[in-house]
Amino acid sequence: MLLHLSIRNFAVVKSLDIDLAQGMTAVTGETGAGKSISVDALGLCLGDRADASFVRSGASKAEICATFDVSNLPLAQKWLKEQELDDGNDCLIRRVISSEGRSKAFINGSSVPLQQLKSLGQYLLSIHGQHAHQQILKADTQRELLDNFAEHPALLATVADHHTALQQKQKRYRELLAGQQQRADRYQLLSYQVSELDEFAIGDGEFFELEIEHKKLSNSQTLLEQTQLSFYQLYEADDFNALSAVQHSIERLTELQEHDPTLGPIVTLLNEASIQIDEAAQELRNYTEQLEIDPMKMQQVEARYSQALDLARKHQVQAEALYAYHNSLAQELSQLSDDDDLLESIRDELLALEKQYFLSAEKLSQSRVKAASKLAKRVESEIHKMNMGDAIFKIEVEYTAHNAPQKSGLDGIHFKVSTNKGQALDKIEKVVSGGELSRIGLAIQVISSHSSQVATMIFDEVDTGISGSTASVVGHLLRKLGETCQVICVTHLPQVAARAHNQMFVTKFSDKKTTETHMISLQENERIAELARLLAGDKLTDSALANAKELLQISNS
Repeated sequence: MLLHLSIRNFAVVKSLDIDLAQGMTAVTGETGAGKSISVDALGLCLGDRADASFVRSGASKAEICATFDVSNLPLAQKWLKEQELDDGNDCLIRRVISSEGRSKAFINGSSVPLQQLKSLGQYLLSIHGQHAHQQILKADTQRELLDNFAEHPALLATVADHHTALQQKQKRYRELLAGQQQRADRYQLLSYQVSELDEFAIGDGEFFELEIEHKKLSNSQTLLEQTQLSFYQLYEADDFNALSAVQHSIERLTELQEHDPTLGPIVTLLNEASIQIDEAAQELRNYTEQLEIDPMKMQQVEARYSQALDLARKHQVQAEALYAYHNSLAQELSQLSDDDDLLESIRDELLALEKQYFLSAEKLSQSRVKAASKLAKRVESEIHKMNMGDAIFKIEVEYTAHNAPQKSGLDGIHFKVSTNKGQALDKIEKVVSGGELSRIGLAIQVISSHSSQVATMIFDEVDTGISGSTASVVGHLLRKLGETCQVICVTHLPQVAARAHNQMFVTKFSDKKTTETHMISLQENERIAELARLLAGDKLTDSALANAKELLQISNS
């Protein structure tokens, strides 16, 4: 619950510190004194937009601090822990607005973005403004009020999850469907290209080998002639060959070693050279014996080599990359085939997801129908007490299976009312007057607040358009709500204020230069005087005071 509110240099407030208690607290004061300033300040603590106009004239900044007890708010505690912002049972929210309009927000001393204030605020308090009853004319608001009363978040989450999954799958299906003709054209082209390359079936690295073989066969005659000549000069020539020349040199130098031993290393080198020449000659012999001049093979290699070059030019790739290119086209062709299979598979998945969605939407609708009957009876009971004794209130839940799936389900929610005997039920916006709408709206707000998981409810002049005995009933409603949670009600009605467990008075002071707003907690005698003012105006008479005292006693009995 809200423990303390501190306001500095905000609008007409220079300095204000308010301690709040459990139960119902009424906030009263003269018109224009600034009764709603605390509500506006709390709105900023919940993440409302701020601008420079909020800063008190002459001040450099405005500052609002709100302290909450979260010991009995498990959702708020969980959120704070998840964000690593928890600090025991208390939560301090601070908002600072500069005179230039810049804003900073803090939770338990840590700077946070406004979105986090909004996220946390939903677990701390709810604010019902003086025009909140107008919101119930909107279809979305009617649905939200019913869902809050029904307390079926699991059903709502299931429908929302199924809707999200269905949308994602529909998007994928549309993408595949839209590209179906393009894929068909591409598939036809690839089928021809892959078939052609399949027929040629070049191997990995084959073109490199073809290139080598082509060069070898193209020069086979020259290779044979030159290798035979080399073999002859190295080994077979009778008049002179390299091997015999080296061997003769070895013989001469070996004899000369006796005269100069330093020739030994040279002889060793020549011996090694002789061995290598002999081995090279033998290798040349083998090479020439194995080298074939095969015109048929040359023709075959030439044909395949030329075809590889032609295909490479046709597909605009390097001949060396033809194998990799063939594989990439084959993979793409396979993927296109898979996409067509996937399209059929997604169509089946869509049918399954649609079935899941409609089943969950139907369960949600059934839960809404049950809750609608209960909520309508309770609203009808409350408005009967507010001088609408002949009113009939119904909530229509219209399940429409042929509608496009929505995140919130397939229901149309309509609040319908008849305010007079014999009058047909019709949508609330077509039937009720402003005052009747205020009463119905307030009844719905109070009843739905019982389903809220926040500990603090703020009602800002929601009793506008209500008076007399109806006001007393409204006060009773708010007091009853205050027995289970903290209620802060800004009001101008003595019948409502008298029902409060606590009362605060807002007054405005001006020294002709500046204006300040103050808020004080009233004791019993002060409450009687304030209630008398609300009853009779600024001129307090003994009769007004007596009436106020009696009203306070009756309201708290």
